Amino acid sequence: MTTLSAVKSLLTVALGAACAFASAQEAGRTLTPADLQWKASTRVKGLEQADLIGDSTKPGAYVQRVRFPANFVNPPHSHPEERTYTVISGTWYVGWGGQFDETKLLALPPGSFYTEPANVPHFVLSRGEPVVVQISGIGPTASRFVDPARAPK
Repeated sequence: MTTLSAVKSLLTVALGAACAFASAQEAGRTLTPADLQWKASTRVKGLEQADLIGDSTKPGAYVQRVRFPANFVNPPHSHPEERTYTVISGTWYVGWGGQFDETKLLALPPGSFYTEPANVPHFVLSRGEPVVVQISGIGPTASRFVDPARAPK
């Protein structure tokens, strides 16, 4: 993906999230951490998610928070859409490639932000503490594991 293409894609995701946010604001929607309604993840067993805006299983912009328990390994997988991530709490470890390789993990402390291109295999890890990340994208989404037999059960 070229730099210009990546910038255009990021702007598309940001614009979609901004439009969804503007719509929610017009309706007067606000959420505090106590208001979040956590439920079992629709994509990966063992995770919890709280939908802030939209529905990641349907077409359109969505923003959600995903809670990973301590010491959770999410093996190599990809998603069909481009995404943006913000680490809300805990230290998030992410690496890219089709095989889990701990030497490729990048530690992202709370407040960190990164983008993730569509269909690029990556893997994540939480060490010793739960992690909450906020994910924005344009749905519908899915988690496609490189080796489905290694998907969290």
